[in-house]
Amino acid sequence: MMRALYHVTIPDWPLANCEAVMQDVQALRRIAPGASFHFYPARAPGTRIPRRLWGLNRLPAIWRAERSADFHHIFNPDPFPFPALHLLHRPIVYTVLGGVKDHHRRMAQSLARLARAIIVSGEDDLVRLRSWGISRSCFIQPAIDASRFSYSPPPHSAPFTLLAGSAPWTLEQFSSKGVDALLKAAQQRRDLRILFLWRGVLFAEMMRRIGAMGVEAQVQVFNELVDVNRLLAQAHASVVLAERSDLVKAYPHSLLESLAAGKPVLISRAIPMSAWVERLGLGVVVEHATAERVLAALDALRSRADAFPPEKLRAAVAHQSDRFLEQHRQVYQSVIAAQRDPASNN
Repeated sequence: MMRALYHVTIPDWPLANCEAVMQDVQALRRIAPGASFHFYPARAPGTRIPRRLWGLNRLPAIWRAERSADFHHIFNPDPFPFPALHLLHRPIVYTVLGGVKDHHRRMAQSLARLARAIIVSGEDDLVRLRSWGISRSCFIQPAIDASRFSYSPPPHSAPFTLLAGSAPWTLEQFSSKGVDALLKAAQQRRDLRILFLWRGVLFAEMMRRIGAMGVEAQVQVFNELVDVNRLLAQAHASVVLAERSDLVKAYPHSLLESLAAGKPVLISRAIPMSAWVERLGLGVVVEHATAERVLAALDALRSRADAFPPEKLRAAVAHQSDRFLEQHRQVYQSVIAAQRDPASNN
């Protein structure tokens, strides 16, 4: 069996396993078992250590572990060529979790000299990489195990309820991830209820903002492990907002879970998944993370409710995880084969 070492760039904190990237790692271990390492050099967000130094402190442990590994798999929001990658002895697979933009060209080309395969989550991202001469790249659409979720209609008496994922890591992200916009939307529309999935970081600040805006009766924050399927049963739709593609996963798990539970999604245009949502009619795209745009998107969603039947939404994500694993298996096998046959690297 193939064996991998997985590397993520999020803090190694108590709720890290709730993060979507760790769920991906857990799924991929089914086809390539292996340990995981956190390149991020602290147990909480906000390190002042430059990104170019991340991973270097873990090298002794990584070197010991890679003796029994066939390859490394790195997960990072953008195509940053960490200097630590130069010091690894096994071939590298690199997944860009966010989007690839024009300003990433130089770093992506540097990364292509280090990684045997670059995986992106958006078809436009693949086109961009190929236009830069990066041929060892591929598109794999993210997926979840949809069988864990089921459809339950929200209570008839409940106000319109949104489930919001992808909580902020930093103070700046209250704005760039649309949290402030959602709170303002609730302040302007008293019949709107929002359930936030939180990750332990900046919880006190979130509660302060909720109190300052006077929306305590409408907003609930779940700062613990929860049964997401149970919360989705209370929701009419789910939302993830971001002003930039590198702030969240290209296909946020909370939105895939919403579709698996038969609930439509609200998603920012900046997130690569938005093109798929728009093409298949799985929700409404929000052009910018402002309260006004959120409310306009909510109105569009509610007026077109019949366009989002639960069976259509659930079908969009059903059985995707099998394809996700098989495509990764093919990438891993090609990387291992290339390592054994150096001529194929040319």
